[in-house]
Amino acid sequence: MTTGHMTPAEAMPLVELSERIGKYELLEKLGEGTTSTVYRAFDPFAQRDVAIKLVFPEALRDKEKGAQFRRMLANEASLAGKLEHPHIVQIFDAVIDEAQSYIVMEYVPGGTLEAHTQPDSLLPLERLVEIIFKCTRALDYAYQNGITHRDIKPANILLARPGEGAATGADIKISDFGTALQTDADHTQVTGVGSPAYMSPQQIRNQPLDHQTDIYSLGVVMYQLLTGQLPFKAASNYALLYQIVNDTAPPPSTYRSEIPATLDAIVARAMQKETTARYASWGEFAHDLAQAFRHQQVQVKRQAFPDSEKFETLRALVFFRRFSDVEIWEAVRFSRWSDIEPGAALIHDGEHGDFFGFLIEGDVEIVKQGRVIAPLGVGECFGEMALIGRKDQSRGADVIARTRTKIATIRADALENATDACRMHFYQAFLEVLTLRLDQANIRLSSV
Repeated sequence: MTTGHMTPAEAMPLVELSERIGKYELLEKLGEGTTSTVYRAFDPFAQRDVAIKLVFPEALRDKEKGAQFRRMLANEASLAGKLEHPHIVQIFDAVIDEAQSYIVMEYVPGGTLEAHTQPDSLLPLERLVEIIFKCTRALDYAYQNGITHRDIKPANILLARPGEGAATGADIKISDFGTALQTDADHTQVTGVGSPAYMSPQQIRNQPLDHQTDIYSLGVVMYQLLTGQLPFKAASNYALLYQIVNDTAPPPSTYRSEIPATLDAIVARAMQKETTARYASWGEFAHDLAQAFRHQQVQVKRQAFPDSEKFETLRALVFFRRFSDVEIWEAVRFSRWSDIEPGAALIHDGEHGDFFGFLIEGDVEIVKQGRVIAPLGVGECFGEMALIGRKDQSRGADVIARTRTKIATIRADALENATDACRMHFYQAFLEVLTLRLDQANIRLSSV
């Protein structure tokens, strides 16, 4: 069952509807499918817009498919409050009864990736890779929580804001977990589901499934977003399924000459017929996508640091080793990344400190009254003392870039507004840094 999100321009006015569904005030009709209607509504208690998927009663009473629809609804409802990730649509509430059945979820106004699956509406390569990278992190999070989606397709990947896909980094949200496989579910699992064009060979063969079926499906999505074509096309579902199991799709660069060999290779590995040749983990898939940026095989302006690069960079730093993926995504969102020219001061001695940072690339020195105190290594933080000391504390030294340098900075007010878990891990890491620096100072003093 699709959520049916549309852009505001496509939304239909609310006509001949009751003003409420439960406690929720209906605002507009967003879309309608074969089994449900989706509305934008307002939650007066949480003070936010939500999307409500109202299931047609007749769909649940259908003699042939009613039982399956009911299981799908229960499956999605069971995930309420379980998946909290920046790139997964949250389920807030669910009601299932004979009179009225509905799912209340996060409202995502930007439409779906279906808008970018045609040859005349393709995304820039760097934006496409960024979107797929975020999908790998979200689906890895789901898998770590015992959930395999089983219906990954462009219609189930939402854009956070209207018109965002082509021009920006496009935050995305994966939706519609109605057919998901849950390892710890206490209800009957949904079987025999999926969208044929995106099914893995294992789904078609009705073999046991895990995250690698989603890896295959996301590979198909990537292929389609790269080319505006599905990898396999046929006149009937039977012929299509045969192709998926037996044939090899042409490389995406066949349809779009600017696609580099690296992306051809990533898609090919994600779409391998046998799981032994396919990406074994979401981490492997994400790594290759991030490397496509790092090696400039996909061209990105130097000043435009993709979120995928930021995430992978922070994840690799010792400072962030205790952070969850969700907390690192949070840090990515409120950090500022900059290129610094040689000789520039990152911090001035005596100035008021309202931010701290991390050295990502380059050579940096800590300088006091013209004398070099110590070099700053890649991955080390700087400027944190002005934040964790007195509120009016000023900087105690200059921090000077000796070469072209890349830094990530975080403002004090951003950290104060972070989630409790994220903020706690920052202060815990600061204490570890201070302890290490005190130990190093004691070693230097003892050697004098």
